Parts: sequence; structure tokens; C-alpha cells
Amino acid sequence: MEGNANAAVWVVGADRPGIVAGVTRELYGLGCNLLDAASTILRGHFAMMLMVEAPPDCDVERIRAALDATTEELGISVTVQPVIDDGHDTTTPTHMVSVYGADKPGIVFRVAEALAETGGNITDLTSRVIGSHDEPVYALMLEVDLPESARERLGTLASELQVEISVHPLETDLL
Repeated sequence: MEGNANAAVWVVGADRPGIVAGVTRELYGLGCNLLDAASTILRGHFAMMLMVEAPPDCDVERIRAALDATTEELGISVTVQPVIDDGHDTTTPTHMVSVYGADKPGIVFRVAEALAETGGNITDLTSRVIGSHDEPVYALMLEVDLPESARERLGTLASELQVEISVHPLETDLL
């Protein structure tokens, strides 16, 4: 990576304390700056994605090597890949789309398909099964750059899937 360049770092493994600290300690030690970061725990498994700006003397192989000891110590899998800045602007979400209903296969696919068909772009997605064991409810939350044409399509889809879908504008200056 010539000059300051970006790298994507993906971390996956069984959840335990210290994963974020261990990975970011090594990146800090290399002089890297975190541009964007997201992490979550999915059914006991930790997942994190980082966009990293590396200093001029630090390439992807050096980042991988620095993370090797932490990877082994914490029992995690780390992938590092260069990212080329292609000059495209990032998409800013305009709406929050919430979906609630009986858990069944295909909800994420059908909602994502409807959004894609109308030109909507998903910028963040979270889903969970909530409620009691006897009465589980599937909850899907999406931050979306939403064209006006998507609202009608989502209304039709709610009826087809027998779920509740709500759409709310986002405050664009908040995280």
C-alpha cells in the first residue's frame, strides 16, 4: 500500500472479553487509524469489521503478521485485505425500516429484494428473534437510503409476509 492506504480487517470467533482490545492494540501499535468500525455478537459468536488507514510503511502483510499472535491467543480468525479508494461517496441512510412478525425463512431476502428493486440501498442491518420461547418474534432493523417508491412496495410486502413493516426518517447528523 503506497502512501496512506486503507485496509479492511474482519474478525470472527467465539465471543470472549478482550477481542476488541487485542485487535485494536496491534493496529494502534502499527500506527493505524480506525476509519470505520462495527461489531456484534451473533448467537455467542463475535464479528467485527474495521476500515483501517495504515501509515505509508505498513502493508497488508505487516498488518496480518502483527495480528497473528492475537489471533492465536484469542482463538479468532482474522482476514486483512487492501481496499482501494475508488472515489465513490458513501451512501447516507435516510430511513429506518423495522420489520416484526412470526419467524419464518425468507424475511431478510424478501425485504432486501424489495428494497433493491426500488433502488433502496441498505447501509446497516440487524436481526434478532425476540420474545418468549413459546411466542418468538422476528425483528429486523435496517438503515436504508430509501427512495419514495419503496414505501408502497414495502406495504405490499408486509401483507404478503404477514409482518409489520414501519418506515421512519433518520436524523442524518447522528451516528
